[in-house]
Amino acid sequence: MATHNTRDNLKSISNLDDFNHQSGSRLERLIFNHRLLVILLCTLVTVMLGWDSARLTLNAAFEKTIPLNQPYIRNFLDNRAELKGLGNAVRVVVQNRSGDIYDPAYLQALKHINDELFLTPGVDRANVKSLWMPVVRWNEVTEEGFAGGPVMPDNYTGSQASIDALRQNIGRAQLLGNLVGTDFRSSMIFVPLLDKDNTTGQPLDYWELSKRLESIRAQYSGTQGTADLDIRIVGFSKVVGDLLDGLQQMILYFAVAAVIAALIIFAWTRCVRSTALVLGCSCIAVLWQLGLIARMGYALDPYSILVPFLVFAIGVSHGAQKMNGIMQDVARGTHRLVAARYTFRRLFLAGVTALVADAVGFGVLMLIDIPVIQDLAITASIGVALLVFTNLILLPVMLSYTGVSPKAAARSLRAEQRQAGGLWRLLERFTERRWAAALLVVSAILTVAGFVVSTQLKIGDLDAGASELRPNSRYNLDNAYINSKYSLSSDQFAVIVKTKAEGCLEYQTLVEADRLGWVLQQVPGVQSTVSLADAVRKITAGSYEGSPKWMSISPNQDVLNYAARTASTSNPELFNNDCSVMPVVAYLTDHKARTLDQVVQAAEAFATAHSTPERQFLLAAGSAGIEAATNIVVRKANLTMLMYVYAAVIVLCFITFRSWRAVVVAVVPLVITSILCEALMVLLGMGVKVATLPVIALGVGIGVDYALYLLSIQLARQRAGDTLAEAYRHALRITGKVVALVGVTLAAGVITWAFSPIKFQADMGILLTFMFLWNMLGALALIPALSHFLLRDVHVFGSPVVLPPAGETSVALEAKARTVQCTQADPNPV
Repeated sequence: MATHNTRDNLKSISNLDDFNHQSGSRLERLIFNHRLLVILLCTLVTVMLGWDSARLTLNAAFEKTIPLNQPYIRNFLDNRAELKGLGNAVRVVVQNRSGDIYDPAYLQALKHINDELFLTPGVDRANVKSLWMPVVRWNEVTEEGFAGGPVMPDNYTGSQASIDALRQNIGRAQLLGNLVGTDFRSSMIFVPLLDKDNTTGQPLDYWELSKRLESIRAQYSGTQGTADLDIRIVGFSKVVGDLLDGLQQMILYFAVAAVIAALIIFAWTRCVRSTALVLGCSCIAVLWQLGLIARMGYALDPYSILVPFLVFAIGVSHGAQKMNGIMQDVARGTHRLVAARYTFRRLFLAGVTALVADAVGFGVLMLIDIPVIQDLAITASIGVALLVFTNLILLPVMLSYTGVSPKAAARSLRAEQRQAGGLWRLLERFTERRWAAALLVVSAILTVAGFVVSTQLKIGDLDAGASELRPNSRYNLDNAYINSKYSLSSDQFAVIVKTKAEGCLEYQTLVEADRLGWVLQQVPGVQSTVSLADAVRKITAGSYEGSPKWMSISPNQDVLNYAARTASTSNPELFNNDCSVMPVVAYLTDHKARTLDQVVQAAEAFATAHSTPERQFLLAAGSAGIEAATNIVVRKANLTMLMYVYAAVIVLCFITFRSWRAVVVAVVPLVITSILCEALMVLLGMGVKVATLPVIALGVGIGVDYALYLLSIQLARQRAGDTLAEAYRHALRITGKVVALVGVTLAAGVITWAFSPIKFQADMGILLTFMFLWNMLGALALIPALSHFLLRDVHVFGSPVVLPPAGETSVALEAKARTVQCTQADPNPV
């Protein structure tokens, strides 16, 4: 940013008549010569977007959480209409704690619950299954052939005879471990969901659905006649509902973070007006962001809800730097308007570059083919862009009117002029060879150790149940109960067998599907498998008086056709209407990364070896299949994302500093922090998944702010003729202490997330706290150490800078250095 700065207008000017209002860049003149207009425009925008923000909604769609272009997902979506029950579904288990399922009061309550779920908007009613649904049937072999009917007797009256008939039908239908718990104390209602509400045509509102499920739970839990019921609910929509319920607490965390930031900044400045403006401008940026994303048609979801917190944190970081610069100039006797303009000149370029780096950190998330992460990237980039207006422009303008407390300014000047000691003196020692070398050796050892540990980092979930929620959450307790009492878990991995019409009835196709089922059963973590081949075996044996020796797949096509027709009456989900698509479903004990990797490896190997033009084995459907596809995308995106974010940060730093040595000094601390963060994830048992994937990229984008502010002052002083030690000492006084302040403030704000009921938010809070603190410490300690070896000799283009006479302010010295750089780079500055 070139300027018309002269030595006169850079001195401490207390009288505005002595200040040249036409000095500075065009942008500076446009802003500060029309300050009132800037404030009025910002006020108008705040009112408009504040109104829009009130229309913002909370929701999450199933399709937004999956990588839509991943081959497995494409296979699932292309055949979704043909796969019944393998998409988004809810499982509701009704337990009788005081008896078993053959209690008439239990069965009557189960009927009412079934009816309420059946009539719930968004339910695929044709495929609902429970003891009360006629689609759930029994079959048996008699002397006269096959006999069958619905499991719930047509003439059920609640009498002992009806109960005995139901007991017999459940045994005939082999529902134990499927729709009936292994201890006969519970039964399941399987509720598949549609993409849209079938009454309104709008996308399914998972939060509203979750609230309806909770109302059913509350209504029927407890004593119902002679039965004491407990209702357990699992499924994607319930996870989302619990997450959205937990998000309401995030408002409290936002308030706590704002209070912590206010207390820390005020304790450092002792100035109410400047503290209030820093926090106020950061809050305005958040309000603008929420208003814009509402106007663009976006909704907040469990992932993007964290973005306003990050925008607020970044805004506080940049606002504190501007406030500190103005406070120091005012303390030297400079008029508040002049001080605001001086600070704008010194830090606007560094601030914009830092915000661009932050935006890049968010923007690279667009590379991840998961819509919910791409939405996060868009909303976060919008928020960061708005900070340019609120914290780099509006805040200095506001401070040019209000100024800062004279006592606080004087206190700030005394603190700067006082000989630094303690920690600050220790940091200065790192500009010396012995201390610098020792620190770099220690850093190298930590980096190598962290890299070794980080090689154990896993992709995907490392815990059973919903990893987004805490292990002791109601959902995960429900999930653990269902997995212990039912052999068909909620973690389904399905391989799609696709043939020509009627092709799934061919002998060879059924044999291959049966072989695939056997292969999957050998994989650790697979409870059982189900396919048309299994049903054909049982029905074939039944056709021959139930003889076990006929428990096989007959090569006789007429036998196969009869078996398939019989199976379709009780298990219509085993194949589609024209028998061209059938799934081979593996029920897994969990969806941990290791389990999914092993299942995918076995299924992929079988598909590669056995797929032919006549029949194809396509991965994958089911909740576990979708999870496996997501893990594949995350594994690929993890490295790609880091490469892009570091490439962008390097380019931005090079544009700013015009020195590859300075780029190395700025980036090395970030690399070390990234490696140590991955090691910390291993030690804390966290996997890389959709929730944690953005953290490292965000840490890099935000962490580079520290280096940009420190190095910009240090290099300016060195080019003005200071030694490295003198330049770094001055950088510490001007921005270093604020870097430490901001690092602590941000960490104190996000650590409150660790108490969130949403586990992935707690994980993000811990990781971001670590990265904020470690990036701050790395910048303060490693920049002088690396500078000793790489940046000891820094020269301005052309002739050297003449040091100012004794007593000239440090502001003038910095500005003079920038003036020499600008004028020599551009003889005709704007």
